[in-house]
Amino acid sequence: MSKEITNETVLAALAKVKEPAVQKDFVLLNAVQKLDVKGDSVSLTLGLVSPHHPFLAEIEKDVRKALEKAGAKKIDLQFALQVPGDGRPRAGSAAGVKNTVAIASGKGGVGKSTVSVNVAAALAKAGARVGLLDSDVYGPNVPTMMGVKHLPAPPDASGHLLPAEAYGVKMMSIGFLVKPEQAMVWRGPMLHNAIRQFINDVEWGELDYLIVDMPPGTGDVQLSLAQTTPLSGGVIVTLPQQVSTDDARRGAEMFRQLRVPLMGVVENMSYLELPDGKRMEVFGKGGGEALANEFGVPFIGAVPMEPQVRAGGDSGKPIVISHPDSPAARALTEIAADIALRTSVAALAAQIQAFSIKIE
Repeated sequence: MSKEITNETVLAALAKVKEPAVQKDFVLLNAVQKLDVKGDSVSLTLGLVSPHHPFLAEIEKDVRKALEKAGAKKIDLQFALQVPGDGRPRAGSAAGVKNTVAIASGKGGVGKSTVSVNVAAALAKAGARVGLLDSDVYGPNVPTMMGVKHLPAPPDASGHLLPAEAYGVKMMSIGFLVKPEQAMVWRGPMLHNAIRQFINDVEWGELDYLIVDMPPGTGDVQLSLAQTTPLSGGVIVTLPQQVSTDDARRGAEMFRQLRVPLMGVVENMSYLELPDGKRMEVFGKGGGEALANEFGVPFIGAVPMEPQVRAGGDSGKPIVISHPDSPAARALTEIAADIALRTSVAALAAQIQAFSIKIE
C-alpha cells in the first residue's frame, strides 16, 4: 500500500533538504512558492536564492529524491528566482533595491566597466531584476558599452528621472545628461549631489541587484556613494601585473575603511589564448589571486583577453550577449553568478542574525 501524500508530508520532506550554498532547509528559507498535491503526483515550484545557481543540479537531485522517498510517483519540479535582500533601508526611489554591489579598482584601464556591464547583463539575462549605475562622473562609459545614448524622458518637475534600459538592465549615467565631449569640471559638493540624485531620484523600481560601476581611485565619488546608500559588498577588478595590483590594493583598503564587505577579486585580461592553444600571459601571472589571498577574500575569477570583448564594448553589445559561448563570456557569466550567490548568502546570514538577536 502506497503512502498517502499531503502538503504536510511534502513540506516535511523538504524540511530535510538543505540549500547547499546556505546550509538551511527550503522550508526554513520560505522557498516553497507553489505546491499542489494530487494523489501521488506533486507539482512544486521552489525559489532559488540567486540566478545561474551553481548547485542547481544538486538541488534538483536532492529534492526529487526526498519527494520520491515521501511517496511521490510523478514530480513536476520548477524553479523561480527568489533573491533575498540585505535588509538595509535605502532612501527615496532606491527603496526597492534589495542589494547594491560596487565594482571598483584602484586605477583606470583595467576593465572595471567591462566587468560591470557584463555582470549586469548576465544577471538580467538569467532573470534577475538589475540596475546599473555608472558613478564615474568624469569618464562615463556605460552609455557607449550598453548602446544607449539618451534617457527615455527628461527629468520631471521634481527632478525625478526614468532610467534608460538595455538588455533588461536599467541604467543611469551622467553620460545621458551631457554632451559626449563635455568635460565635467566639478568639485566635491557637486559630485556628491549628482551621486545622491542618481541613487535616490532615479525610478529604479524593484531591483534584486544594483550594480555600481565605480570610478578609478579612492576619492570623493567613492565616499559620497558610501554615505548615500548602504553597499551590500564590493568587488575589486585588477590586471595580473604588479603595478595594477598595487593600485587595486588601495581600492580594497578603501572598502575596508568604508566598512563595506569585500566580496572578492576579479582578474581581467588574465591571458591571451593563441591559435595553437597555448596561453600568453601578456600582463604577468597570479596578481589577482595574490591580492585575494592578501586580503583573505575569494578569488572570484579570471577573464581572458578576447577581441570580442573590446568590440562588444565599442558596439554597445556586451560579450555575454553578443558571443555568450566565448571563453570570456563564460568566465564573466560565472563571475556574475558567483557575485550574485555571495550577495544572497550574505543577505540571508544577516537576516538570520537579526532574527536571532530579536528572539534572544
